Amino acid sequence: MTAPLPTPLISATELAARLGEVLLIDASFDLAKPEAGRAAYAQAHLPGAVYAHLDEDLSGAKTGTHGRHPLPDRDLLAHKLGAWGLAPGRAVVAYDRNGGMYAARAWWLLRWLGHSEVTVLDGGLPAWQAADGELVAAEAVVPDLASATPYPAGEPLVATVDAKLLLQQLGSVCLVDARAPERYRGDVEPLDPVAGHIPGALNRNFKDNLGADGRFLPAEQLRAAWAPLVGTTPACDVVHQCGSGVTACHNILAMEIAGLGSSRLYPGSWSEWCADPSRPIATGG
Repeated sequence: MTAPLPTPLISATELAARLGEVLLIDASFDLAKPEAGRAAYAQAHLPGAVYAHLDEDLSGAKTGTHGRHPLPDRDLLAHKLGAWGLAPGRAVVAYDRNGGMYAARAWWLLRWLGHSEVTVLDGGLPAWQAADGELVAAEAVVPDLASATPYPAGEPLVATVDAKLLLQQLGSVCLVDARAPERYRGDVEPLDPVAGHIPGALNRNFKDNLGADGRFLPAEQLRAAWAPLVGTTPACDVVHQCGSGVTACHNILAMEIAGLGSSRLYPGSWSEWCADPSRPIATGG
């Protein structure tokens, strides 16, 4: 068991002092080039880090009706994490090269498995480099599931909402869309077959959680920025979505950094919602 780490963020300096103790997960990815993250990992990553591929490790099989990045099979994820070295009480640090958008998904999934000792490297690999942190090169290791001891998943520490429940709650739930404003409005849609947003959703682009240096804004700034969206709504009554349930985790993380509490995820997000023509769609601001 490792000593507790700062949560939900850890700085490069803090991580350097604990490097050999924690399980490091490199979740770097590129939606336009799905193998780019693995290639970047092979060229340079933090010492001891394992690579988690968004499509292969941090998502489940697609059916065409439940989103582009459905949640992975819980048992399979627990098996993979066990093969990578996760055990009860071991601290985990997730990072990427993308402002935390994929590290936040890994962070959320660990909590979905009931693992609380997980944090995100603030600023990711660029921040580590800026702090003169060591990088190594090696191919990603494929976990040996046959001989691995699965992580004993417990009760989820995070909550989800499915499409049926969300449809029933439209107009009464605080729903936040993490996509870029032009996608939210329906001006463009580069990834999904239908443009627009879920009726009643508010827009908070996940990138707005970051400062110019790629690190999360200080807690007080995040609280001020989120106040107009959530108001006095309890965090447990706030639902986050995006295109496929990935960058929505960034907004969930931001709310926790701000001290606003743990909110909910609609995993299927827009890519699931728009796959059913019977569900209502809105456009514009």
